[in-house]
Amino acid sequence: MKFSEFPFTEEILQGLEAMNFEEATPVQEKSIPILMEGEDVIAVAQTGTGKTAAYLLPILNHIQRKGANKLSSLIIAPTRELAMQIDQQLEGFSYFTGTSSIAIYGGGSGSSFDAERTALTQGADIIVATPGRLLSHLNLKYVKIDGLEHFILDEADRMLDMGFADDIQRIAEYLPKKRQNIMFSATMPPKIRNLAKAVMNNPKEVNIAISKTAEGILQAAYLTYGHQKLAVLKSLLKDKVELSSIIIFTSRKSSVSDIVRDLKKMGIDADGISSNLDQNEREEVLRRFKNKRLRVLVATDIISRGIDIDSIDLVLNYDVPNDPEDYIHRVGRTARAKSTGVALTFIDENGQNDFQKIEKLIGNPIQKLANPDGIDQGPEYKPQDRSRSFKKYKKPFKKHERRDKK
Repeated sequence: MKFSEFPFTEEILQGLEAMNFEEATPVQEKSIPILMEGEDVIAVAQTGTGKTAAYLLPILNHIQRKGANKLSSLIIAPTRELAMQIDQQLEGFSYFTGTSSIAIYGGGSGSSFDAERTALTQGADIIVATPGRLLSHLNLKYVKIDGLEHFILDEADRMLDMGFADDIQRIAEYLPKKRQNIMFSATMPPKIRNLAKAVMNNPKEVNIAISKTAEGILQAAYLTYGHQKLAVLKSLLKDKVELSSIIIFTSRKSSVSDIVRDLKKMGIDADGISSNLDQNEREEVLRRFKNKRLRVLVATDIISRGIDIDSIDLVLNYDVPNDPEDYIHRVGRTARAKSTGVALTFIDENGQNDFQKIEKLIGNPIQKLANPDGIDQGPEYKPQDRSRSFKKYKKPFKKHERRDKK
C-alpha cells in the first residue's frame, strides 16, 4: 500500500515525498487505519519495521487537521538515543506542517532543562521523553498536560526490563482520563499485558513478525575462546575496505575501550560509546558515525534499539547477548528497509547456552564458520541444553551423549 492512499493532509504527504517514503510497511499498513480512528492500539513489531512512522503519521495528521495549539501528544521512550531518533523523524515528517516538538531526556545542562520547561508550559505539540526526566518536570507541578490526546509508549518491553513500570504508571496518573493510548513493543510477555490493562482502554492488537530477523541479513558465527576474539576481529576487518559502516556490540563497558584501542593500532577509524560517556560525547560519536565520518562504532547495548542508520554493512556481536531478544535488536541495525547486511557473532565457551536460546527464538540454526587462517580453532559447540529442536544437531548430540556415558 502506498502512503498516498492514506487520507493524510497535503502537508504530511509533501513531507513523506521529500523523505522518499512511498510504500508502507506491514506494521504501518495495519496500524495507521486503526490509529486514525482513535482506537487504543498495542502493536508488536521488531526494530527496523517502520514502527515509529506507524504512530507518528496518524498523530501528526490529527494535529494538522484539528489545529492543536498546546501539548497534544506524549511519547515515552526508554533511552535518550531513542528519544532523539524519534524527534529527528518527527522533524522530517512535520517539515511542512509547522508542528512543534521537543525531546526531553537526562544528562543535559541546566539550560536544556529550562528549554524543556518552556516547552512543557507554553505548549509544544509533541513531547518525546524518557520516563525519569519527564517525572522530574511533572513533580514540579508546572506541566500543562490537561489537553493531552495521545499517550504513546515506544519499546514498552525494554522500558519494563529497565525497571520503568512504576514510572510509567505514575506518569499516566497525571494525564487526562480521556485519551488515545498507543503501545509498541518487540515482544508481548505477560508484564506488557498487565501494563496495557493499567493504562489502556480495550486496545486493538497488531502483530507483525515477532522475534524474527530481517530476510536480508546473512548470519554466521565463529566459535572462539575469549582470548582469540581480538585476533579473529582483526583478521575479519583487515583490508576489508568494502565494509565502510560497522557496529561492534559488546556486553561489557570495559571491552569498548580495549577494542577501540586495538582497532586504532591497525589504522582503522574506530570510536566507542557506552554509558561512561557524557551526553554530549555520545551524541558527537553517533553524529560522526551517522554522517559516515566514522567507520567502526563499538558500543554496548545502550544503542541497540536507539539508532536509525541506513546502509550498515556489518554488525558484529563481540559477545553473545544474554537476552535472545537483544540479538534481534542488535542485528536489526543492518539490512534495514529491505537492504542487505551481514551479522557475525563470536561464541566463546561461556556464550554457548545463550546462543542456543537465540537459535531457538529465530527458529533456525546459525552457520558456524571456521576461524580465519593462522588462528587455532575455538571450542566445540556443545551447549548444555541439548535440545533436539533442530534436526541438523540431532546426531552430534547423540554422539556426545554416548561419549559422556563412557
